[in-house]
Amino acid sequence: MKKLLERDDDFLLRRNHIKDLSDEELKSKFWKLSGEIVDPMIELSKTHTTPSIERSVLIRMGFSSLEAQPLVELAIDRGLIGKGVGHVVYVVSKEKDMSIRDAGLELLEEKHWDFVIDYFNKRGEK
Repeated sequence: MKKLLERDDDFLLRRNHIKDLSDEELKSKFWKLSGEIVDPMIELSKTHTTPSIERSVLIRMGFSSLEAQPLVELAIDRGLIGKGVGHVVYVVSKEKDMSIRDAGLELLEEKHWDFVIDYFNKRGEK
């Protein structure tokens, strides 16, 4: 007959600080600690992006991957990727009173880029 391996388990020691908490208190502690882990990632995502994220946003806005890629590249070339390429398209759409799709297609034709750069500069967002 095989002898079961014994493992030094420190679970009882490690759980000491939470052993007297109710289920509600444990749940509250869990969500508090989860927030402490996730909050820095959320803040980081507000100031950092990648070309693949920007392409994904544009695809969700209705552009094909063949349209999204050059839009992202055009934004990178102009130092605007940090604004969010979807945001750039949205600004052109709203400020020029056209659909999101038309705004993106005109940006692909290299129109409105000077306008967008001026727009963000005036807002102190370059």
